[in-house]
Amino acid sequence: MRTVVITGGNSGLGFETAKKIARNKEYRVILACRNQEKAKEAVRKIKDESGNENILSMQLDTASLSSVRRFAADYEKQDLGRIYALLLNAGINGMHTGMTEDGMEIVFQTNHLGHFLLANLMLPCMEPDGKIFATSSDMHDSPIGKMVWEGTDALAHPSETGKESRLRYSFSKLCNLYFVYELTRRLEAEGSGIRVNAFNPGYMKTNFAPVDKARATFVKLTMPKRFGDLEKSSDAYAELVVNDELAATSANYYDRSTTAIKSSELSYNTENAKELWDVSERLCDLKSSD
Repeated sequence: MRTVVITGGNSGLGFETAKKIARNKEYRVILACRNQEKAKEAVRKIKDESGNENILSMQLDTASLSSVRRFAADYEKQDLGRIYALLLNAGINGMHTGMTEDGMEIVFQTNHLGHFLLANLMLPCMEPDGKIFATSSDMHDSPIGKMVWEGTDALAHPSETGKESRLRYSFSKLCNLYFVYELTRRLEAEGSGIRVNAFNPGYMKTNFAPVDKARATFVKLTMPKRFGDLEKSSDAYAELVVNDELAATSANYYDRSTTAIKSSELSYNTENAKELWDVSERLCDLKSSD
């Protein structure tokens, strides 16, 4: 049996993707979620709709580094076996403001840093030919202004002006791509067979980013290439996981489908990606023993 772990799997894209993966009885699906009450309800619904009883939830809050470490320790204690696919999907939108218990900007930590730590801690648990996906966004190339990389510390500990910046979400999604591309380089250097890729679901109506009819119409008319569909995107995401012929290589950016496209020019800056990785290691206090 193949095991899939998906963060933020109790609603929206994560829930729909998990449900579709679960239709294949060869898969056990673990929902790693902050709210366990909602996660347990999601587990019940997925079991009922898929007929797959191998669905469970575990507590995980990517805005807390201690929560991420507890999840990794609990996974090992429960002897849940190797992970075939790890979907780094949980996230919050740019309307959220504030700092985490770890003293970092909440969007940066929730969308990037918590997943960075999780992936590194779970790498020893991955199948040798496993798949890792990061849910990014076409907003990594923001339509509201030019993005200039000022360094990871500026994202983790922004100025008073930076704490309210509309670009915080875009930079967190750029970080997802830097992570995918840098992890790919590191795994390939080690001769690892683990595949690492990114997925863009598009701008769509979910509880992640509630969209009223007027807003949806506006986006469709002004930015049609950025609009997504929950049903189609979750279909594609699930297919990328369960179809052995798909996502067979790394460093791909899948755009609302099983088709890969180029991400932004800025996203391929290897110096920025390495800087993000090195500083993220420091911020997570990630040691070689981890």
